[in-house]
Amino acid sequence: MSVFLDFDGTLVEIADKPEDVDPADGLKTTLSGCLSFLGGAVAVVSGRPIQELDWFLSPLRLPAAGLHGLEYRLKAEDPVVAAEIGTEIDVLRERLACAKIIRDGVFVEDKGSALAVHYRAVPQSGPDILAFMKDAIADLEDLHLVSGKMVVEAKPDFSDKGSIVEAFMEERPFQGRIPVFIGDDTTDEDGMRAARQLGGFGVKVGAGESIADFRLKDVAAVHDWLAAGRNDNL
Repeated sequence: MSVFLDFDGTLVEIADKPEDVDPADGLKTTLSGCLSFLGGAVAVVSGRPIQELDWFLSPLRLPAAGLHGLEYRLKAEDPVVAAEIGTEIDVLRERLACAKIIRDGVFVEDKGSALAVHYRAVPQSGPDILAFMKDAIADLEDLHLVSGKMVVEAKPDFSDKGSIVEAFMEERPFQGRIPVFIGDDTTDEDGMRAARQLGGFGVKVGAGESIADFRLKDVAAVHDWLAAGRNDNL
């Protein structure tokens, strides 16, 4: 089995601000045990940059994909490979810098290769944020939007969590195993879809529509599943 794990909402509880997440005690030990048991075939696949994932999980270092696949390392010891990004994200950055809608609890998370507008503090502004972002990238053909839980993100349109799962599954130690993708948000559906197409399955964390074959109630249930699998039959 190969296990692919989203980060926010799956391994850690979602916080008001991305920098405020607090990994639970025992998570690193659980992930380390899974990594050892599965011979390295455990990867975190997140919208965050890999540098942030490493910071939160330090000293543990896992195979990982960040920015929805725009950067990755197939093995824990590998360097991070980053996709070449055009200038359109810079154009959008300038537009967001002077946008009146970015205020009163709405803020931009600059990931370098992607820009995410968070509105968790003012959820009623969601439709306006989405409309603004659609208009802001209308003439930026290389960018597309990804909507998540109280966030709208703009990123280059040549990678997602599904395509990066496919890339992992072509390489050892993932190759030849049954892929399992676990996630809680809309962006994770691409990863689940790829896992299913490759003979595996998806696991949805929490409520909401999903193509997932199975569900786990919450982040704590994910930890319990990983710990049980590590000690039993993952």
